[in-house]
Amino acid sequence: MSSDGEALRLADIIDNIDAINSYVGEMDAETFAADRKTVDAVVRCLQRISEAVIRLGEPRMKEIAPDLPFHAVRGLGNMLRHEYDRIDFQLLYVTVKDRLPDLRAACERALAIR
Repeated sequence: MSSDGEALRLADIIDNIDAINSYVGEMDAETFAADRKTVDAVVRCLQRISEAVIRLGEPRMKEIAPDLPFHAVRGLGNMLRHEYDRIDFQLLYVTVKDRLPDLRAACERALAIR
């Protein structure tokens, strides 16, 4: 992958995380799960994030975000695309609040050292 391609993927991840944060704001898990528009928007952004992570590849993502469980990100993307009727809204909420900030910071660092 070209360095420009990598930069675009990292920027896509950051942009989608920022969008998710703006959609969810200060909602609690219950309010989030009850708001279909927000859930739908978050699901779409998570699909994009998953795809960008997959396109960057496991070896590169291990360098960028060593604690990111690559296969879990791939699995989440697959679940959101193919098993949408089994989405666990609590898991989505925890992912948004607990996992995405670290991924965003790792992508920012990777872009800064380019």
